[in-house]
Amino acid sequence: MTSPKRMARLTGVLYLSLLPFGIFSFVYVPSIIFVHGDISETINNIMEHEWIFRMGTISHLISQLLVVFLALSMFRLFKYVNKDRTVLMMVLALLGLPVAFLNEVHNLAVIRLLAPEYNVFTLDQLNAQVMLFLDMSRNGVLIAQIFWGLWLLPLGLLVYKSGFLPKFLGILVLIAGCAYLFDSIMQILLPGFLLVSRFTFIFEIVLPIWLLVKGVNEVNWKKLVPKIEFNNQ
Repeated sequence: MTSPKRMARLTGVLYLSLLPFGIFSFVYVPSIIFVHGDISETINNIMEHEWIFRMGTISHLISQLLVVFLALSMFRLFKYVNKDRTVLMMVLALLGLPVAFLNEVHNLAVIRLLAPEYNVFTLDQLNAQVMLFLDMSRNGVLIAQIFWGLWLLPLGLLVYKSGFLPKFLGILVLIAGCAYLFDSIMQILLPGFLLVSRFTFIFEIVLPIWLLVKGVNEVNWKKLVPKIEFNNQ
């Protein structure tokens, strides 16, 4: 049987590996490309920094692939706490993947629109179409973010009820999940509303840091494992 501390540290590594990809895709690339209220300048930046724009898409896709392995690792770590809740957590985590993957088609469409063969459009037509695809991309992120928030709710409950991790970690994860959901709903209803998750995302990061550095209480974790599984090893 794999050591629970080893499983915890692997989970922590997978979780934290999402961070650099997320920062690149959602912080660095927008800071280089997007100019608020000026679609013409934004288009110029996309054409000038096309490689960075494309790398933003690649980075996001890689991060979503890592979520598959993270969800599996989380399942192995928490399945003895409450299997139904663990399955729900895994399903919600994976449901966001097709949304996130398909959403990147909008960014790739922007690049195609700016290709020479699409010079048939007038400047106003081109600006309008690029703006439409970029808006659709942002809206796609909001939809995917619903699942990014939802999967944290059963995860937070699992951490809280586990007995092999401190309860406060579960509370922090629940707050982070609720913040993602709140932001998605409010941005759909009131675009431009204050993003709460800008301040609460750090709560989510505490869990993988703890898993990587401290691991889990092995004695309490093994108490949850059915004896038959030990006997089969």
